[in-house]
Amino acid sequence: MAEQQDVAHQDGQSVAAWTAVAILLAAALLISVAVVVKSWPMAIAGIVLVVVGAAAGKILAMAGFGVTRTQKSPGSTKGG
Repeated sequence: MAEQQDVAHQDGQSVAAWTAVAILLAAALLISVAVVVKSWPMAIAGIVLVVVGAAAGKILAMAGFGVTRTQKSPGSTKGG
């Protein structure tokens, strides 16, 4: 039971999640600066980073660097 609670409190605390968030934050910063300086190439680079960040998070999670989920039984009433 204690092991299940530990997994529930680790949502998003994985290499995959942190990598995706870091790349997406850099993309948001780049796009924000692009709006201020009115630079289309910089905005496009930021948009490309958004796609790269999302893909990196998904690929790392599929490679085993994400948080593992416990299997619920079909009759389970607990959310998660």
